Amino acid sequence: MNPRERRAARHQPPAREVVDADARPRRRTAPITVDRVVDTALGIIATEGYEALTMRRLAGALDTGPASLYAHVVNKADLDELLIGRLCAELVLPEPDPAAWREQVRGVCTQMRDQYLRYPGISRAALAMAPTDLETMRVNEAMLAILLAGGVAPQTAAWAIDALLLYVSAYCLETSIAHQRRAHEDDAWVLDRDELQRRLTALPARTFPNITRHAAELTAGEGHDRFDFTLALMIDGLAHR
Repeated sequence: MNPRERRAARHQPPAREVVDADARPRRRTAPITVDRVVDTALGIIATEGYEALTMRRLAGALDTGPASLYAHVVNKADLDELLIGRLCAELVLPEPDPAAWREQVRGVCTQMRDQYLRYPGISRAALAMAPTDLETMRVNEAMLAILLAGGVAPQTAAWAIDALLLYVSAYCLETSIAHQRRAHEDDAWVLDRDELQRRLTALPARTFPNITRHAAELTAGEGHDRFDFTLALMIDGLAHR
């Protein structure tokens, strides 16, 4: 099966496989497989960030040539699908509970956030990606089931899933970029809350009366406070609809 056929197969229900219990590996060196490609790519992203991941960089880490990678993945977009699919496969998805649907939606989004943040910048790969890979579809199926159990109308639920996952991806991408900036001393002031608040309060009060008056509120928040606030805002909006 060539890479394009393998990619198409990932979008189809899994077929039953017959496992030969007596089979033994014949090679001493680990062969390049799709799983090993994904493992290696995630390792690069974890240590160097998503922007460092190129087919050439990946081939070097696997001690092979870039051309040989195309025996396992179609292209970079295919690799992105595999990466996001792997992260989605590790999510624990709950059985829909009408009494706890808000907490369940928040829990899935929080798991996805934590997965993305383990691999700086990887959420960029999820943006504008058609969710047809079986593992990503598993997440969409679970989210849809939860929202429907909570009484959310199907059309509203469908668009809400897109909005929620888009927000998670964007939040994680911004967080990863901010951490990158923090590594450069010249950009450190941008991320310093006290410095930012000082700059806001120093603005001309006649021109910016509200910003200068509420600089503390504009710069408030610890950890994932803003993430939690925005999720609650979106989910509560669904409940009111």
